[in-house]
Amino acid sequence: MATPLILDCDPGHDDALAILLAVADPAVSLRAVTTVAGNQTVDKCTLNARRVLSLAGVTSVPVARGADRPLVRPLRIADDVHGGTGLDGPTFTGSPSVPESELPAQELLADVLRTPATVVATGALTNIARLITESPEAAANITEIVWMGGSTDRGNIAPLAEANAYVDPEAADLVVRSGIPFTMCGLNVTHRALVTPDVLERLARIGTPLAGICAEWMTFFASTYTRLFGFEFPPLHDPVAVARVIDPAIVACVDANLVIETAGQWTAGATVVDLDGYTGRSPNARIAVALDREAFWNRLLTAISVC
Repeated sequence: MATPLILDCDPGHDDALAILLAVADPAVSLRAVTTVAGNQTVDKCTLNARRVLSLAGVTSVPVARGADRPLVRPLRIADDVHGGTGLDGPTFTGSPSVPESELPAQELLADVLRTPATVVATGALTNIARLITESPEAAANITEIVWMGGSTDRGNIAPLAEANAYVDPEAADLVVRSGIPFTMCGLNVTHRALVTPDVLERLARIGTPLAGICAEWMTFFASTYTRLFGFEFPPLHDPVAVARVIDPAIVACVDANLVIETAGQWTAGATVVDLDGYTGRSPNARIAVALDREAFWNRLLTAISVC
């Protein structure tokens, strides 16, 4: 049986490929896509989600607009990484064929969660925090939250904070403390999902228009990662969280205590992971620690080839 899946995201180049993986891999059944401000404004992220689904020929998955700002902080977008559209690279004209849902994200999430489903979140956790607070009966049907966010070591937007945690640490804190089973796929693992030349060659061999667009997205993404961070090849963060649901063997995890820093002057958004039991606090999360890179790329490239 395919795992029912909700994808809460902020597309974003890596979110775009996470959508394609969730759409096409038979191990999961994508029930809804909800958007949140983060990589770009929620307007642009919602348009991008609709565009990706349209490119994949998927019309049965609803797309709902979510939070346009964090719970308490001003919004910081990542236009330096993802460009002015959030999906810079290829140029698109006209409107995507997939419409935006008439329901806002909170209502769509509550509707889909009348039955159990796994939530994969690849952006700030604002929508999920609001769901837990405002619709606890729906949140009780979340089987697990698998989040691309955080890190067991350094950050990518502040010394100790990864971007999705940094945008809304109060939301992340609320979600982690909710008691819903929680898995964190952080930079320590996603930085191993590098878009190397062999990956681009395999995309080229697929030969479809969609694979060509993915290659253009990855080429733009590579240029910003080289300019901003000095990476030779860009890491494709968000599909790692989807891959964890598809096959847990792809993303190995350990149990550990996780705390989200919200008050630190220099450390807000830090994900404090007690891998060695220093604090004596009980484990409350699964923490990704290793990636089977070959298996990961095989699943993702196969998904792109069948879209």
